[in-house]
Amino acid sequence: MVQTSESESRKLLGALRDAMAEDSAGQARLDKIVQLTAGSMRSQVCSIYLFRDNETLELCATEGLNAAAVHQTRMRIGEGLVGRVARFNRIINTADAPSAKGFRFMPETGEEIYSSFLGVPIQRLGDSLGVLVVQSKEAREFSADEIYALEVVAMVLAEMTELGAFVGDGDALSARHQKPVTFQGRSGQEGVAEGVVYLHEPRVVVTNPIADDPEVEQNRLEDALDRLRVSVDQMLADARSGDAEQLEVLEAYRLFAHSKGWRRRMEEDIQRGLSAEAAVEKEQSTARSRIGQSKDAYLRERLHDLDDLSNRLLRLLTGQGSDTGAEVPHNPILVARNIGPGELLDYGRNLRGIVLEEGSVGSHAAIVARALAIPLVIHAKGIVTEALNGDLIMVDGDQGTVHLRPDEGVQKAVQDKIAMMRQAADRYVELRDKPAQAKCGTVVELLMNAGLMANLPSLASSGAEGVGLFRTELQFLSQNKMPKRGELVAQYTRVMDAAEGLKVVFRTLDIGSDKVLPYMAPQDEPNPAMGWRAIRVGLDKPGILRMQLQALLRATAGQELSVMFPFVAQYDEFHGAKAELERAKAREAKLGHTPPRNIRVGAMLETPSLAFAPNQFFKEVDFLSIGGNDLKQFFFAADRENERVRKRYDTLNTSFLNFLEQIVERARTSNTQLSFCGEDAGRPLEAACFAALGIHTLSMRPASIAPVKHLIRRIDLKKLKLVIDNARNEGHQSVRGPVLEWVRLNS
Repeated sequence: MVQTSESESRKLLGALRDAMAEDSAGQARLDKIVQLTAGSMRSQVCSIYLFRDNETLELCATEGLNAAAVHQTRMRIGEGLVGRVARFNRIINTADAPSAKGFRFMPETGEEIYSSFLGVPIQRLGDSLGVLVVQSKEAREFSADEIYALEVVAMVLAEMTELGAFVGDGDALSARHQKPVTFQGRSGQEGVAEGVVYLHEPRVVVTNPIADDPEVEQNRLEDALDRLRVSVDQMLADARSGDAEQLEVLEAYRLFAHSKGWRRRMEEDIQRGLSAEAAVEKEQSTARSRIGQSKDAYLRERLHDLDDLSNRLLRLLTGQGSDTGAEVPHNPILVARNIGPGELLDYGRNLRGIVLEEGSVGSHAAIVARALAIPLVIHAKGIVTEALNGDLIMVDGDQGTVHLRPDEGVQKAVQDKIAMMRQAADRYVELRDKPAQAKCGTVVELLMNAGLMANLPSLASSGAEGVGLFRTELQFLSQNKMPKRGELVAQYTRVMDAAEGLKVVFRTLDIGSDKVLPYMAPQDEPNPAMGWRAIRVGLDKPGILRMQLQALLRATAGQELSVMFPFVAQYDEFHGAKAELERAKAREAKLGHTPPRNIRVGAMLETPSLAFAPNQFFKEVDFLSIGGNDLKQFFFAADRENERVRKRYDTLNTSFLNFLEQIVERARTSNTQLSFCGEDAGRPLEAACFAALGIHTLSMRPASIAPVKHLIRRIDLKKLKLVIDNARNEGHQSVRGPVLEWVRLNS
């Protein structure tokens, strides 16, 4: 029975290949395909529905239904049985279509006389292109062999659609990868950029989905699998001395590569007429559809492994390596599903912008993008399958919007915005060496955040008075093994030299939550943002903290060292971290190393609990830095990764400002230096309000210093404080409106 099915499949695919080879229009090819498929499957109806837009399917060809309905019958995704196949990417096979859930009668098609229905999705690596349907009058469910045969045809349809074989009149038959498309994602890093697409991992193009000789294809697959297994085994051998968790992941990876089931399914696909490449891609698409809908987080994570293995195998079969020979353009905007910090750092400042399908605002990629001041948009779903190398692309990191192949109107609007930003930057140049002194005489210290050596040249050009936060974790995140103490000493020494005497505040390792080291076992916590992270890791695993503190002491020999501990929630955590510093000092003295001239020890105030710490804490700590990003999410109980709640809560909310004012008063009473660090510190309106409340040191990304300074120099902070007080007294939930109006009239 199977052999007969394989023979029929090869016969059908051979006929399809001949039809594709004919010099005919896209519509004629579709008409031929439905005719051949209906005949081969001995069904009275075969129909092809393709997407005309993201939400609408259109009947594009049929054998058996009313021909007048072609390009006239349309349905929304999820509407009718065809729409349900498209929405859920699942096969529907029923002997009694009118009684099936979701059935919708389309009178213009004349389908009322057909009882049996089989619909399979036309998809390519998660990109849904349409639905392929067969119907018959006889009330029966289609067999497993028939389902398989239709899936094979759908797969070929997907590949040929990608290659432009069905281009014709109307939106449903328009050429792919040519229309303007807008993607609404999320802002990962502010800024606006124009450039051309540079795909981090260019897609492998399967140009020969139908095979001539199954035996030849079988040998090609076996050869590629052998080479794949050798490369995976080598990866495993190279990692034997690494972290146990990393080894566990690679072992799972190896199991996939040696999976007999995976190999058997691809061999069956080849026997039915597919080429080796098409067989690999068919199994990849099927797995994506099946596993991607699973609620099991482990299975969804394994989908990445299978994707990577499939892509490696496809590159071996086609000879299309990850390096396609495409030169990096002079104005590249990187497009990827996701990317690690090391890979992103390899591109460096050459990138104009970054667009990711995945990622988070606190991900490694976002941290590096902010450090490099490169506009970043995350969660731009679908852009990897839509974009081609060289496509014009515009990224608005302020709004989280990406315009791919934009029309002239959109181009002009984005270019105008870029021009306005450049003009503003030019106006700010004259402020570079001037203090951020308000009209009332109050001087605000503006510092910059950094995490890479590449940031340090910005000290001079931005007008920053020092580094208020140097993120030491980037050196740990950007490599696959723990850096050695000597490497850390060299890095911190270069930072101090580049600062040329200006203040640098080093924050100790802030890992955990969404910043997991590649060589550190993930904790799989239900709420990692409130879990084992930052100073909690440092105190529980003091070896890393001690090594880092020793490196800082050596790098700042004879100079002032400012060290800050992250995510301190209570006094004893600060006390424990400071004790580790004292041990490190004693060890360095015993070794005869020159100590820093002076050591200032601070803490990040990122949890509301620390604001209510004992008075002794405020007397003991040399300085405090309010970590606005974390503090705000914990104050409002609103996860900053959750779009549904993140934007509901305003930084200038009266309750939050009242809380900040309490912190200011405690710091003033104990004579503790206080600063504010985070995205909000770099927003001029928020920065002015913080300064008006008494926070006179602000740390932000370099590009924000000039706009913040520009506003502060134009207003009276004492008068602004009165505006804030009046708004609070009048019962405003947020002072943003009154403050914005006052600034508009008085600056």
